[in-house]
Amino acid sequence: MLFLVFGSSAAGKTFALAALHGRVPDLAVHDFDEIGVPAGADTAWRHRAIERWVRRALDYQSEGTDVLLAGQTPFGELLAAPSASRLDAISACLLDCDDDTRVARLLARGPDWFERTGGSLQDYLNWAVWMREHAADPSSRAEVIRQEATLNEMRWTRWTDWQAGDPRWRVRTIDTSALPVENVADDLVEWIDAERALFRSGAHPLARMAAYDQSEE
Repeated sequence: MLFLVFGSSAAGKTFALAALHGRVPDLAVHDFDEIGVPAGADTAWRHRAIERWVRRALDYQSEGTDVLLAGQTPFGELLAAPSASRLDAISACLLDCDDDTRVARLLARGPDWFERTGGSLQDYLNWAVWMREHAADPSSRAEVIRQEATLNEMRWTRWTDWQAGDPRWRVRTIDTSALPVENVADDLVEWIDAERALFRSGAHPLARMAAYDQSEE
């Protein structure tokens, strides 16, 4: 299985991952940016990078190991990655925080961080708003992540006709605004255990996506 933990900057992903390491058996924990983020990385780069991660997850899968991947990649981008239909199952979790908390955390990083990343405070707040919408409703402003440069590479038809409430669009949300990092890690462990149990029961709605992958019909 691939467990996606996504969220805008300052949601607490890095701290949560550090607290999660070693707590769950047969789980490889990775940060999306481990592969290196080139200067000027854009949405098309992120699309191609998630495919690289999916292929890596498939290598782990062949060895009986699940993967938890944390980063900025929204759920819909993972589902549209060309090789995603080969994964045993996919589960997603949004780490989020309120705007006041996000502003305080981002400002604490200092002006050098903003200069390196090239984004403004408002950019990160806007991205967080969109991610909340995306987590709740696959039909909400999908054009934000669909890019001309990768239209022939990504498999958007897997989910672009889904609507809010579709049982396949399941995103757990954890609010980290006032939650200690250990508690965030506890919630993630509980979520992983529950998703694994759902898969073992045969009831996971995103198990073996190839069975209904329209792009491969």
